[in-house]
Parts: sequence; structure tokens; C-alpha cells
Amino acid sequence: MTAAAQELHVTHGAVSRQVQNLERSLGISLFERQTRALRPTPQARQLAAVVRDALDQIDAAARQISHRTPAAPLTLSCEPTLLMRWLIPRLPDLAVDVPDVAVHLSAGGGPVFFERDNIDLAIRRDDFPFPEEVSRTRLFAERIGPVCRPDLATRLTGAAGVSQVALLHTATRPQAWDDWRRITGMKAEPASQQTLEHFYLTLQAAAAGVGVAIAPYAVVRDDLERGQLVAPFGFVPDGTSYHLLSRQSPEHDGRVRQLTAWLRARTSQLENDSEPV
Repeated sequence: MTAAAQELHVTHGAVSRQVQNLERSLGISLFERQTRALRPTPQARQLAAVVRDALDQIDAAARQISHRTPAAPLTLSCEPTLLMRWLIPRLPDLAVDVPDVAVHLSAGGGPVFFERDNIDLAIRRDDFPFPEEVSRTRLFAERIGPVCRPDLATRLTGAAGVSQVALLHTATRPQAWDDWRRITGMKAEPASQQTLEHFYLTLQAAAAGVGVAIAPYAVVRDDLERGQLVAPFGFVPDGTSYHLLSRQSPEHDGRVRQLTAWLRARTSQLENDSEPV
């Protein structure tokens, strides 16, 4: 009742009265009323399904005959490696699942300036303070771990194995290995070290067999699934999370609400995945 009232911009009592009026008109109960809970009856579910289909048909017909200029795409800023390795591969699914929402992607990290950069939404890790006035929706927790080419993993049987390979660092997150050592307690020193400018370059080097890189699970999930990389020590939370930031609450814009729901559904898989190796 509360969610319906918020979506319709009316009071909780107004929704309750309309439901009661409908029940009197139909001569049936639509909800099983329990203590602090409402459960729809089978008749209510049947009615809801038919009404939903009818409204969808009305909406589709209205769109076909409408001459309204399509809304401008929503501009979504996302950290570059997450954009390249997780979000872009899922754009075909976005087009199928949310066909009415056009999205323009922009690579960016750090503080977000919505007005200056003409951005509607941004995906950022909470390693810096978010402004109080910004609406935020948590997407997933960051998990990190060493990754490398499968043939190199046979040499990493334990902490001592790390000392036999090159460690790959990323200039944009130079403390990644130190964070992983602190969390796991592993102290082995590497045979050599190399720093590359961005995560996607570091991961490319890892896939080429140059060495072992610390990687966020989100950006290597697909590589692990394809067998291009392996994670010999698994992944551990580093205490940070990714959030979707927007100028205003998603409830104030249907397109933002749809995109937010889609992102939450997709990123929930990142937290629900079994421990990858």
C-alpha cells in the first residue's frame, strides 16, 4: 500500500479506500489481511495479470500513434574498466530488457559534477565522500583478488608461490596489492614488479602471461567464466562498494527508475555468485 501510494503520489489511506471500493464492487476480497501484512488472493493475482496486459497494450498503442519527440538519452558515467569489461558487454541485454531507455555512456571516475559535465547518473566506488544532496543506490560490494593466466596459476600453490612471479600494479589504484595483503595476511615478496597505467592494461598483461594482477571481481567475472583468467586465491571484500549516483531520486523519473532497477538486478549477480576460482 505504501509503495503504491508513493508511486501514485497519493496518501496511503486513499489507496486503501480505492482497494476497499473495488472489493465491494466485485463482491470478493482481493487481499488476505494479516498482522502488518497483506497477501493478494488468487483472484487478485488473476485480475492483476489481465489489467497489466491491458495497460501494456494501451501503452504500446499510444506509443505507435504518438508524434512526441523521443526523450534524449540518459548520460551514464562509469569508471572506465568497469565500463569496458562489465557494462558494455551487457548493453545488448539492456536494449532487450529496457527498450524504452536510451543510454549514452561516458567513461569517468572520481567526484561527479552533474551540471558541469551534463551527466544524469554515475557509477562510482565509495572511496571518496559522496555529496549529501546526491541520490545514491548501492549496487554491489567490491571484492578483490589475484588473477593470472591458467598456466601461471600452477606455480601459485601458496604465499611462497607469489615470490616466483611478477606482480602487476595499476597506477590508478596503487594500493591494491597492499590492501589484499592486509586483508589476507599474505606477505610474500614478488620476483619482480611492473606498473601499468590503467586496470584494463594490467588485466591485459595478466591475460598475456606477464604476471599476476590484483583485480576486482566485477571486471574479471567474464574472463573467469571463459577460462581466460583464473583466481588462485579467490576474492575478498575490500570494504568498499559501488553505487549508482543521480541528480534526484529514481522515483522522480521513470527512465531512471527502470535503469536503476535493471542495474540492481544485474549487479546482484556479482554478490550472489559462488566463490570463483
